[in-house]
Amino acid sequence: MDDDANTPERLREALADEVAARSARLGRPLAPRVEAALRAVPRHLFLPGRSLERAYADIPVVTRTDSAGLPTSSVSQPAMVATMLDQLRVEPGHRVLEIGSGGYNAALLSELVGPAGSVTTVDIDPGVTARARAALDGAGHGRVDVVLADGEFGLPERAPFDRIVVTVGTWDIPPAWPGQLAPGGRIVAPLRLHGLTLSLALEPDGGHLVSRSEEPCGFVPMQGAGESTALRVPLHGDEVGLVVEDGPAPAAAPLADALASPRVDLRSGVAPGPSDPFAGPDLWLASALPGFCLLTATPRAVARRLVLPARSTGSPALAEGGGFAYLGAPRPADAGTGPEFVVHAHGRRAGELAARLAGRVRDWDRDHRSGPGPVLTVHPAGTPDRALPDGFVVDKRHTRVVVAWP
Repeated sequence: MDDDANTPERLREALADEVAARSARLGRPLAPRVEAALRAVPRHLFLPGRSLERAYADIPVVTRTDSAGLPTSSVSQPAMVATMLDQLRVEPGHRVLEIGSGGYNAALLSELVGPAGSVTTVDIDPGVTARARAALDGAGHGRVDVVLADGEFGLPERAPFDRIVVTVGTWDIPPAWPGQLAPGGRIVAPLRLHGLTLSLALEPDGGHLVSRSEEPCGFVPMQGAGESTALRVPLHGDEVGLVVEDGPAPAAAPLADALASPRVDLRSGVAPGPSDPFAGPDLWLASALPGFCLLTATPRAVARRLVLPARSTGSPALAEGGGFAYLGAPRPADAGTGPEFVVHAHGRRAGELAARLAGRVRDWDRDHRSGPGPVLTVHPAGTPDRALPDGFVVDKRHTRVVVAWP
């Protein structure tokens, strides 16, 4: 690449082209105003000390870690940022609250609301807010207000807001967020359900919230009053484990013994999708499969073939008794046909568990793969079952989330 192509302006244009093309391939073209914001905001100013090539790559960049080296703050992947801004549907003149501050997203929001609107970004970490303030000022977005606060409680002294966007992974929807929305408002938040994270575009509907769109995503976890940590059941030290959330944890010792037993493999007969080989059945499995969890593994464990997951960062799994089954990476089928998902299982009743998981994958493929997808609603905790729509219910601290499949 020549020197002229390495300028921030050209790299920013190339990044916007890449994000727009990706969105078009997925069948959801970027809103023109979101694309224009991507072309206007200099991302490298929010990543001091990083190379221009890294700053303008379509990747998340970790900017802060805890004592264990785990990410606590980042500048999110531009494609995911654009997707959430599309979900948010910001208009000129809107008052917007951002919970979780890296600075870059707040600058994009400032472009979208224009001079008649306002953007307030809050974060619980003073190091993050200081960095965001300096970067926003340097990028010409000094109008954005940066506040040190726990986002769990919103910002009541500046409410109401037309839009609230959450840029950290949250386990629940606290009452402050819908309580601080203006009429006609919308919340976009990455909500964790059984270990899966979905960016939900939520709107009030009577006494509850209805999701208008859902997009899979991943974010650093929320800190402060809203912090919640999933339980990890180790199967092979730190290398292989089961992540359990929103449900009871299985006993660890029998499952660790199970991993040492012979593996059962079962072909599902279901092909992966053309654009993303691992997209599709996760939320259906989480809502249709008692004992659902996620199998995680280090690259070293996968290289040693201790496990062969569809995704090492979290592959759908089922644990019961002294055995477990999980969705494996697609494998080539018979000659002349494409790849198909394979289920792997270990331990007691491994064959039965593999058949159950594979059967649910086939159910998804037959009944829901080409359908409209589920409807997610968020109801206050304490709402009686009779007042909830039919569906799979996930109980949180403040809410009851219902996943209803048509």
